[in-house]
Amino acid sequence: MDIATGLGYVAGIATVITLVLLGGDAKNFYDTHAIVVIGGGCLAGTLIRFPFSALIHGFPMGVRFAFTMRAMNPRVLIEEITRIAEVVRKSGPIALENVQVEDPFLAQGVRYVADGYDPDFIRSALEKDRDTFLTHLDEGQKIYRSIGDAAPAWGMVGTLIGMVQMFANMDDPSKLGPFMAISLLATLYGALVGNLLCLPLADKLHLKLEEEEISRTLIIDGIMQIRESKSPTMVREMLISYLPTHHKAEFADALA
Repeated sequence: MDIATGLGYVAGIATVITLVLLGGDAKNFYDTHAIVVIGGGCLAGTLIRFPFSALIHGFPMGVRFAFTMRAMNPRVLIEEITRIAEVVRKSGPIALENVQVEDPFLAQGVRYVADGYDPDFIRSALEKDRDTFLTHLDEGQKIYRSIGDAAPAWGMVGTLIGMVQMFANMDDPSKLGPFMAISLLATLYGALVGNLLCLPLADKLHLKLEEEEISRTLIIDGIMQIRESKSPTMVREMLISYLPTHHKAEFADALA
């Protein structure tokens, strides 16, 4: 689980709740009309902007992987792949059937090598799996960014609607309060949905996407080297060369 994501949401929600309670009655911060404006508006805009198939894959995947995606360090991956290469070097690919691998994507590649699949098939299958996964993850971050961008705008729509209703009923003072609540709470809800919930989640998913692209590409290259029975040292050095420049020295020193 990504502890930072959970802690961030807990801290943000706790801050808002504390400010609300310090200011008086929490009931003053609830308005059904404002919820309808934000919820309905964001839903409508998202449905218009994205195909339904993207929503089916991207929305739940975004929630899932923002909190539960594995965070395997590239150095750990290199060590694991080097260990696998040593097994193949000593005992042959058949010995991989008894090797336990934690990462599902790496385990898939190890299984292909153990079963003796053709190198072209292995690379093609792994790259297709990687690209499909990254596409769905990218859809998730785009969906949440879209909602985060739309929520404050719909909050402004709610504010304008509330102000129109308020000015249209100036002769009835009893209606001014509810319409003013719609105006202010719609803006508040939009700001919270956008800046506390969706935009931070979209940014987190974007970082996850970059990390996964590096990790899965590294795994594919490592699996192909293992399939070609390259030495563990060569496999390790090759994988280090594929890492971002600012990480090479750090990982090289750690693995030395």
